[in-house]
Amino acid sequence: MSHKTPMPGKTAPAIDAKSGSGGTFTLSTAPEGGFSVVFFYRGVHCPVCKTQIHELAQEEAVFREAGIAVSAVSMDDEERVARQRDEWDLGDLTFGHALTEESARAWWLYLSDKATDSEPARFAEPGIAVIRPDGVIYALYLQNTPFARPHLENLRKGLGFIMENDCPVRGMA
Repeated sequence: MSHKTPMPGKTAPAIDAKSGSGGTFTLSTAPEGGFSVVFFYRGVHCPVCKTQIHELAQEEAVFREAGIAVSAVSMDDEERVARQRDEWDLGDLTFGHALTEESARAWWLYLSDKATDSEPARFAEPGIAVIRPDGVIYALYLQNTPFARPHLENLRKGLGFIMENDCPVRGMA
């Protein structure tokens, strides 16, 4: 069976976005033997995203101590990300914006068109990608709604178990 979607065990697609601090977005580098985890989120209009990304920013050091480097990225433009900087507590979290639609599609993120005044014309729905230091995808969590996201503590503990027990990539068939 041939897949066009990014698959566990395959090289991760590029993430074409701008850095929240200027320049080009790059994933946070995983500690030796750890993972880089990128949280794709809907944008400043989403209260569920605000809660998750705020919690992620607060837990960034705990993730790093566990061997996991975290970052977040959305399709928000400069104006919307400026609002986010003002309204959200991002701490030292590495984040990006202006994720291109082409890059979102390469990750097979679900895309939505504006349904309310607070939303941008088009945006990516949530996703989480777990990437090994060699650039290979370990796990993907893709959603078409903002709800039912994994709890960060469960994700961190699960990835810790995987690293401690050298669990193989699953779901490659």
